[in-house]
Amino acid sequence: MWTGREWRRLDEVIDETIELRLDESGLAVDLPAPAHPNDRVEGVPYRPVQFRDDELPNALERAAAWLRETEAWLSEPVDVIAIHLDYDDDEGAPYYEVKLLCNEEDLAGAPLAVRKRADKQPAR
Repeated sequence: MWTGREWRRLDEVIDETIELRLDESGLAVDLPAPAHPNDRVEGVPYRPVQFRDDELPNALERAAAWLRETEAWLSEPVDVIAIHLDYDDDEGAPYYEVKLLCNEEDLAGAPLAVRKRADKQPAR
Protein backbone atom coordinates (compact mmCIF):
# COMPACT_ATOMS: atom_id res chain seq x y z
CA MET A 1 0.00 0.00 0.00
CA TRP A 2 1.24 3.45 -0.86
CA THR A 3 1.62 6.01 1.91
CA GLY A 4 0.70 9.67 1.52
CA ARG A 5 4.38 10.56 1.25
CA GLU A 6 4.87 8.15 -1.66
CA TRP A 7 1.81 9.55 -3.43
CA ARG A 8 3.20 13.10 -3.06
CA ARG A 9 6.49 11.95 -4.59
CA LEU A 10 4.60 10.23 -7.41
CA ASP A 11 2.59 13.42 -8.02
CA GLU A 12 5.85 15.40 -8.23
CA VAL A 13 7.23 12.98 -10.80
CA ILE A 14 4.06 13.02 -12.86
CA ASP A 15 3.90 16.82 -12.85
CA GLU A 16 7.44 17.17 -14.18
CA THR A 17 7.94 17.28 -17.92
CA ILE A 18 11.06 16.02 -19.59
CA GLU A 19 12.19 17.53 -22.84
CA LEU A 20 13.37 15.03 -25.45
CA ARG A 21 15.18 15.90 -28.67
CA LEU A 22 13.42 13.66 -31.19
CA ASP A 23 13.43 13.38 -34.95
CA GLU A 24 10.21 13.20 -37.00
CA SER A 25 9.86 9.46 -36.31
CA GLY A 26 10.14 9.84 -32.51
CA LEU A 27 13.75 8.68 -32.14
CA ALA A 28 16.40 10.58 -30.21
CA VAL A 29 18.40 12.72 -32.60
CA ASP A 30 21.63 11.39 -31.02
CA LEU A 31 20.64 7.70 -31.17
CA PRO A 32 23.36 5.75 -32.99
CA ALA A 33 22.06 4.63 -36.35
CA PRO A 34 22.74 1.12 -37.63
CA ALA A 35 25.84 1.46 -39.83
CA HIS A 36 24.97 -0.75 -42.82
CA PRO A 37 22.57 0.48 -45.57
CA ASN A 38 20.45 -2.71 -45.19
CA ASP A 39 19.79 -2.02 -41.50
CA ARG A 40 17.22 0.35 -40.01
CA VAL A 41 15.09 1.29 -37.02
CA GLU A 42 11.43 0.62 -37.79
CA GLY A 43 8.23 2.10 -36.40
CA VAL A 44 6.39 1.45 -33.16
CA PRO A 45 5.38 -0.49 -31.17
CA TYR A 46 8.55 -1.91 -29.70
CA ARG A 47 10.75 -0.25 -32.33
CA PRO A 48 12.16 -3.15 -34.33
CA VAL A 49 15.77 -2.43 -35.25
CA GLN A 50 16.41 -4.51 -38.34
CA PHE A 51 19.71 -5.94 -39.62
CA ARG A 52 19.55 -7.63 -43.02
CA ASP A 53 22.25 -9.66 -44.75
CA ASP A 54 22.75 -12.78 -46.86
CA GLU A 55 25.09 -14.04 -44.14
CA LEU A 56 23.49 -14.53 -40.72
CA PRO A 57 26.77 -14.02 -38.78
CA ASN A 58 27.22 -10.62 -40.47
CA ALA A 59 23.72 -9.50 -39.49
CA LEU A 60 24.22 -10.72 -35.92
CA GLU A 61 27.62 -9.01 -35.65
CA ARG A 62 26.17 -5.70 -36.83
CA ALA A 63 23.27 -6.10 -34.40
CA ALA A 64 25.71 -6.70 -31.55
CA ALA A 65 27.89 -3.74 -32.58
CA TRP A 66 24.85 -1.44 -32.75
CA LEU A 67 23.63 -2.71 -29.38
CA ARG A 68 27.03 -2.03 -27.76
CA GLU A 69 27.22 1.46 -29.28
CA THR A 70 23.66 2.29 -28.23
CA GLU A 71 24.20 1.02 -24.68
CA ALA A 72 27.35 3.15 -24.43
CA TRP A 73 25.36 6.17 -25.65
CA LEU A 74 22.49 5.43 -23.25
CA SER A 75 24.86 4.56 -20.34
CA GLU A 76 22.68 1.60 -19.46
CA PRO A 77 21.44 -1.59 -21.12
CA VAL A 78 18.88 -1.17 -23.88
CA ASP A 79 15.59 -2.86 -23.06
CA VAL A 80 15.42 -5.51 -25.80
CA ILE A 81 12.03 -7.16 -25.53
CA ALA A 82 12.66 -9.86 -28.15
CA ILE A 83 14.93 -10.93 -30.96
CA HIS A 84 13.21 -12.06 -34.14
CA LEU A 85 14.82 -13.94 -37.02
CA ASP A 86 13.10 -14.01 -40.39
CA TYR A 87 13.92 -14.79 -44.00
CA ASP A 88 13.26 -12.92 -47.22
CA ASP A 89 13.10 -15.06 -50.37
CA ASP A 90 12.50 -12.08 -52.68
CA GLU A 91 15.03 -11.85 -55.48
CA GLY A 92 17.76 -9.31 -54.75
CA ALA A 93 16.78 -8.90 -51.08
CA PRO A 94 19.12 -9.91 -48.26
CA TYR A 95 18.06 -13.37 -47.09
CA TYR A 96 18.28 -12.98 -43.31
CA GLU A 97 16.43 -10.39 -41.24
CA VAL A 98 17.43 -10.06 -37.60
CA LYS A 99 15.18 -7.73 -35.60
CA LEU A 100 15.81 -6.47 -32.09
CA LEU A 101 12.49 -5.37 -30.61
CA CYS A 102 13.53 -2.46 -28.39
CA ASN A 103 11.79 -0.27 -25.87
CA GLU A 104 10.83 2.89 -27.74
CA GLU A 105 11.57 5.08 -24.68
CA ASP A 106 15.17 3.88 -24.70
CA LEU A 107 15.52 4.70 -28.40
CA ALA A 108 14.01 8.13 -27.77
CA GLY A 109 16.72 8.79 -25.17
CA ALA A 110 14.30 9.10 -22.24
CA PRO A 111 16.76 7.63 -19.68
CA LEU A 112 19.34 10.24 -20.74
CA ALA A 113 16.84 13.06 -20.36
CA VAL A 114 15.73 11.81 -16.94
CA ARG A 115 19.34 11.63 -15.71
CA LYS A 116 20.13 15.05 -17.17
CA ARG A 117 17.13 16.56 -15.43
CA ALA A 118 18.02 14.82 -12.14
CA ASP A 119 21.55 16.22 -12.35
CA LYS A 120 20.12 19.74 -12.61
CA GLN A 121 17.75 19.27 -9.65
CA PRO A 122 18.97 20.62 -6.29
CA ALA A 123 19.47 17.98 -3.60
CA ARG A 124 16.46 17.55 -1.32
